[in-house]
Amino acid sequence: MRPRDHRIPDDALQRLAAGGGGAAAVRHLVAAEQSKHRLLMILMMRLSADLRHPHAAAAEHAYELLAEAEKKQPGAVRGVIGHPAVGAWLKETVQALQRGEPGRPGPAQLGAVAAVAAVRAGLPCRAEVPAPDGTIMLPALGQIVLGTGADGAGLVDLRVHAGGQVTAGGVHLRPDEPERPGWRPLRQVTTAQGDLTLLVDDLDPFRWPRETVIEGRLPDGELNAWRAGLESAWAMLRQHHWTIAEETREIVSVLTPIQGPDQGMNSASQGARFGAVAMSTPPDGRWLASTFAHEVQHAKLGAILDVVRLLEPGKGTYYAPWRPDPRPLSGLIQGAYAYLGVSGFWRRQRAFEPDLRPHIEFAHWRESAHAVTGTLLDSGQLTATGERFVTSMRRTLSAWLAEPVPDEALRAARQEAEAHRAAWGAGNEPVTG
Repeated sequence: MRPRDHRIPDDALQRLAAGGGGAAAVRHLVAAEQSKHRLLMILMMRLSADLRHPHAAAAEHAYELLAEAEKKQPGAVRGVIGHPAVGAWLKETVQALQRGEPGRPGPAQLGAVAAVAAVRAGLPCRAEVPAPDGTIMLPALGQIVLGTGADGAGLVDLRVHAGGQVTAGGVHLRPDEPERPGWRPLRQVTTAQGDLTLLVDDLDPFRWPRETVIEGRLPDGELNAWRAGLESAWAMLRQHHWTIAEETREIVSVLTPIQGPDQGMNSASQGARFGAVAMSTPPDGRWLASTFAHEVQHAKLGAILDVVRLLEPGKGTYYAPWRPDPRPLSGLIQGAYAYLGVSGFWRRQRAFEPDLRPHIEFAHWRESAHAVTGTLLDSGQLTATGERFVTSMRRTLSAWLAEPVPDEALRAARQEAEAHRAAWGAGNEPVTG
């Protein structure tokens, strides 16, 4: 159960800085995020013990179960520890304990994590788990709904049996069975060829911040639209965007429903939830494919920044061509890296579509991302590694600026960029850059 030190090999970091990386480079990032979750878990255990948290003993027992499951089947433990909502719960719990607060559901949720690992490893066990609001969340599996008399106070005894059955609070279930009273499994979307399967997490209380998350389950009609969108997007990525497809398969494990706009779709990712893409229902496969291109870049850079320091601490806010508000340099580098990936997606996609929109998107975002790399390089706040990283980004974008685009698409792209700058200027005070 020990974490290990991580470094990103120079050649992999250079490939990532240029905008790609592929599966081999991305695996270094996935391994680093796994270790981050393990470090958070160890810190949570130490803080619980030091603070004499009432659930410290339950968490210690769960940790021992995880260690036993890892000896039997390491992949079972790796899968649940790397689950995005588990990372968010660990971070929030550590922060609560550092403030001297008990947290909710607190350290004992490690019992539910251990139970999932035990189910997958075929390991009979007993664990104590929290049941806030009368429910037990088994991360990456589903939610056990206890009887109406359950008040969520204290801990509930949960058992994993040799045949994979789970019992808790009078509920008996198999995690692979469909939804029924007492059991709400997480659903999946899978491509027709079976080469990509993603969880749809609309249950875990740590799946996404409450401000934008959709409460309740994703309706069946929308879930079907997600399945159709994924099928179309994945075919597009596999045929024309191999690197994005590779990186998506390595990084993305969960889709989380969030509120959508009147038109198009919203999407987001967070460092604390590495592996999750939050999104509203995609209008079509092309939107979803470009969303993967965008959000995978965010995930990559977030993981890089957990291992490598690219920016020195500093103040000041700057114009960002993709945001309505001023952004610090940390936000600028995230946006520039994301739109480096978006530009690359549209650069390739325009060869396979007859309309001007891919050309417009390519022209718009290559120029915007290129301009922001200049702001970053002129800031004086990049580390030596950051200078090399952003220089490599800019080198890719500079080469793309020389590629021909139809005049009509260039004009449309510049009009969109100028309109954004004008609207931004009307709503914001002058900024640093």
